[in-house]
Amino acid sequence: MLRILSWLFAFGFFTGLVALAGVGYFLWTISQDLPDYTVLKDYQPPVTTRVHAADGSLLGEYARERRLFQPIETIPPLVVNAFVAVEDKDFYSHGGLAFDGIVRAARDNIQKKIDGTGGPLVGASTITQQVARNFLLTLDQTWDRKIKEMLLALRIEQTFSKDKIMELYLNEIFLGLNSYGVSAAALNYFDKALYELTIAEAAYIAALPKGPANYHPIRYPQAAIERRNYVIGRMEAEGYITAEQAEAAKQEPLNVFPRSSGSQVYSAEYFAEEVRRRLASIYGEDQLYGGGLSVRTTMDPKLQAYARKALMDGLVNFDQKKGYRGPVATIEIDDDWGDDLAEIDALRDVPEWRLGVVIELEQNSAVVGLQPERDLQGNVVDTREIGQLPGPEQKWIAKPLSQVLNIGDVIYVEQVPDKEGVYQMRQPPEVQGGLVAMDPRTGRVLAMVGGFSFADSEFNRATQAERQPGSSFKPIVYAAALDNGYTPASVVLDAPLSIKNADGTTYQPDNYSREFYGPQTLRRGIERSRNVMTVRLAQDIGMPLVSEYSRLFGIHDNLPPYLAMALGAGETTVLRMTAAYATIANGGRKINPTLIDRVQDRYGNTVFKHDERICDGCEVEEWNNQAEPLVIDNRDQILDPMTAYQITSMMEGVVQRGTGTRIRSLGRPVAGKTGTTDDYKDAWFVGFTPEMAVGVYVGYDTPRSMGRDATGGELAAPIFRDFMAEALKGKPPTPFNIPAGMSPIWIDPKTGVKVAGGGEGAIVEAFKPGTGPNLITSVIGVDSDVFVDLEGGSQNFNEGRGGLF
Repeated sequence: MLRILSWLFAFGFFTGLVALAGVGYFLWTISQDLPDYTVLKDYQPPVTTRVHAADGSLLGEYARERRLFQPIETIPPLVVNAFVAVEDKDFYSHGGLAFDGIVRAARDNIQKKIDGTGGPLVGASTITQQVARNFLLTLDQTWDRKIKEMLLALRIEQTFSKDKIMELYLNEIFLGLNSYGVSAAALNYFDKALYELTIAEAAYIAALPKGPANYHPIRYPQAAIERRNYVIGRMEAEGYITAEQAEAAKQEPLNVFPRSSGSQVYSAEYFAEEVRRRLASIYGEDQLYGGGLSVRTTMDPKLQAYARKALMDGLVNFDQKKGYRGPVATIEIDDDWGDDLAEIDALRDVPEWRLGVVIELEQNSAVVGLQPERDLQGNVVDTREIGQLPGPEQKWIAKPLSQVLNIGDVIYVEQVPDKEGVYQMRQPPEVQGGLVAMDPRTGRVLAMVGGFSFADSEFNRATQAERQPGSSFKPIVYAAALDNGYTPASVVLDAPLSIKNADGTTYQPDNYSREFYGPQTLRRGIERSRNVMTVRLAQDIGMPLVSEYSRLFGIHDNLPPYLAMALGAGETTVLRMTAAYATIANGGRKINPTLIDRVQDRYGNTVFKHDERICDGCEVEEWNNQAEPLVIDNRDQILDPMTAYQITSMMEGVVQRGTGTRIRSLGRPVAGKTGTTDDYKDAWFVGFTPEMAVGVYVGYDTPRSMGRDATGGELAAPIFRDFMAEALKGKPPTPFNIPAGMSPIWIDPKTGVKVAGGGEGAIVEAFKPGTGPNLITSVIGVDSDVFVDLEGGSQNFNEGRGGLF
């Protein structure tokens, strides 16, 4: 018997050794195929790129996985404790595995096999095991994957600190709503930073790893609350919160309000999208959507709102003059019109307007049912609102409402100010436009609007629409002339001009008025926007020079040297034109417009900044009574500062006496120029004050005539005026500074003659050193020739210098 027992013991021992060796060999085999866990040291998860306005407010976010990396030192203990309590209560004491959990999970899985119930394997993963699985393994539910997970967990625990493991876990874990990591979840569920979370909110986020879809706050609110309360109970059981805190937290509602992605400022969609495009072109899509860039833009939210309203009102006012075009849609009216109306997409970025359906109609009044809202689950709410549409409030509708509307018509309406329940009809304009506001000293784009509604059309008319600037290009021609021997008082003949082209055709420019005005000063020519004078001027100085100035100013890359181009026939954008005028406004320093001030990487290192000026003395360790730092402007001087002042003064005249008099009501120094293209297809006004340069364009996306009244002065200038009135409200008027060395002389603006001591109609003109007004005593016309009498003699005006004097 003893021999048998000894034999059995020996056999059992041998069998155990073989089994142990087999298990060891199996584990060794699996361990040979383990991924390299040391890569976790340098792991850089995809992180959301965040774009901010100039004041720091959030403008937009871009990510494929919405994640904000949060170092463990900055994650509140409340959040860490919530996850530890529910996911791995012994995290800070075990070596990577929870053996009681492993035994329990193995028992349950074996029981499933015996019962034949099947289903996924029951896990017993510690937080360390979850890190191994999420970072290094697949999600396959197999025995060998589970063993690999356990082996990796042991090695990770030997290599990394508990805090590092927890940091990796809390920043990588998926928590629903495309949120990866606790910081993104706090923002996306509660619009809060981590440190602002309450016990209930932290517990809800900690409840999500088991299955975010199962505890969706909108689709399954009761399940979400139950799971959250379970986490709160675990936090109490582990001693992280008191019983009183737990009970109070369990009584709180979820208070979840899913946060939208994309632009966070409804008036800034065009700006945000332009920034997105530029970041993608510089850094690539992967860096944009996963690099964790922090972008500070140049946008001023207040100015952006003013710009949007000014352009929107201008487009709507013009469109309404064209009349009512018809409803957005037509639906059947029954007992409940709300569901059908809710299915029609409204312009989400025009919150002032609401869709309404005509449910009652009389001779000159109507009742509209307003589009109902949707709850967080996307269901149409039961509440139904109605509004009154009195005929007298529809000032742009000429006919009685019964002649333009029908029951079931879906239209846009806007509440009449200070009249609750009373609405006026609206319609999205067909005409479009763009507006850019820029700091002329730096080129920072303070506001930009690319159309009426980004939701309706993402095409940006401020940066993407190539349009003819018309007469708003003329200041570049005049600046080139002033830089090359002309003065504002130089006289140019405004008379019929016929030029033979190389192909045998004839070019005959004409003025807007179809009239000619004889000899005119350069000032008079730009104030009244004389086309023929501009062509004569370009002919005299040479179109290659004009093309070069256009390139230097950034308006065109390669303007063809044809005389028609002097009248703004070459296509460009609002952004480029505004930057060119900003160059004049700042005294001739080259402007490189930018929408981005600074870009930082995920570690806070500055990888881009727009301001490249040299700061001499800025980087010193301490102050030792040295002089203050000197900022050196190293940008190219592309225009003589004296020339810049002269053309500025001449464009002030455009506002005071010329085609831009609608701007005069601002009551401050403003320089600018109107622009209207052939057949009234494009209307422009570009101008500036010492503080701001602004460009406005209006036209149809598919160019067609807007009508004879649609000039730059009548259509674009009022938009410029309305924006500037708000943007500069409360700021004292600032004059344009005359450069040192220039000579102010009183002249007659019609003839350019010096007027001693001033006089009626005389103005002060600034002249460069060595120049002055022509001492003309009379102008005489003899047949086709024009003579001018000078002190000491006379000269044929049509001889020499291409017919110019």
